[in-house]
Amino acid sequence: MAESTVPRIRTSRTLPTPRARLRYRIVVSTLVVLAVGFTFGLLAWDNPMPVGSDGFWRIAELRATNVVVMAVVAICQAIATVSFQTVTNNRIITPSIMGFEALYVAVQTSAVYFLGVAGVLAVKGLPQFVLQIALMVGFAMLLYGWLLSGRYGNLQVMLLIGIVVGGGLASVSTFMQRLLTPSEFDVLAARLFGNVSNADAAYLPVAIPLCLVAATLLVLGSRRLNIVALGRDACTGLGLNHRRETMRVLFLVSVLMAVSTALVGPMTFLGFLVATLAYQFADTYDHRYVFPVAALTCFVVLSGAYFVMRNVFYANGVVSIIIEFVGGLVFLFVILRKGRL
Repeated sequence: MAESTVPRIRTSRTLPTPRARLRYRIVVSTLVVLAVGFTFGLLAWDNPMPVGSDGFWRIAELRATNVVVMAVVAICQAIATVSFQTVTNNRIITPSIMGFEALYVAVQTSAVYFLGVAGVLAVKGLPQFVLQIALMVGFAMLLYGWLLSGRYGNLQVMLLIGIVVGGGLASVSTFMQRLLTPSEFDVLAARLFGNVSNADAAYLPVAIPLCLVAATLLVLGSRRLNIVALGRDACTGLGLNHRRETMRVLFLVSVLMAVSTALVGPMTFLGFLVATLAYQFADTYDHRYVFPVAALTCFVVLSGAYFVMRNVFYANGVVSIIIEFVGGLVFLFVILRKGRL
């Protein structure tokens, strides 16, 4: 079968009935309403100026940066995790398994260890942000290019090596953290938890285009991902180069994860949580329908958690910890329910 016929191939679970299509529309509409509601709440809650006035919009503009950051992180985490799970044919792993977050922690810890508290300022700013993204993407592609070519062309070996490298980086970071003074460690710890406040508005002119380009390319390749999900043999039989497609997807995933991690810090279980929920909400394996639900779900989880914790419980610092805790519980539930990896 010629490769040009690939876009016409459809999976058997692509909303086959009117009831399924109605259910999908209801789910998407609900997520959109929640996303808009939480966005307005973040912009307007405790805003002392009347809604619609010039003063109201000036204050809202100051809060809009956090909302944009949440949207970027939501798109990056959701699209990257769903795509990564597809090419690895495993629904319980996330791209963080490849060591992105361990590399981020190592960079931040090394800066404080060698430069002191001034190291935190040394790894901030647009040039350093671009450098962190380049390091993460370069590390990932070096790993992919080595382990998915020649006699090392084995995806499982690549994942195993990624775990080992990530564990090694984490061990080195832990060793350096133990040698820091209490004041230096306190400063570092604030950077090692995923937090929207870690982002700088100066990062967005770089982060937004990278996020949109990588996410758009993955969304446009949804039908190809549907075929990759069938496995190497079926993918090759349908005229698609499995290795080339896998490398392309992994490169785009590495870009999305590097942007998200460098922007706000590590969020290990956020992607897994929203990907799991997205498959349940969409009730289909067709990526054309899963991607929008995953991105909307991720934004609702992030914005909803920040709105509730900041404006109801006044506990801004624990938002990411709670998201990771809930994601970890869902991870354990999925493993225990399936009884296997």
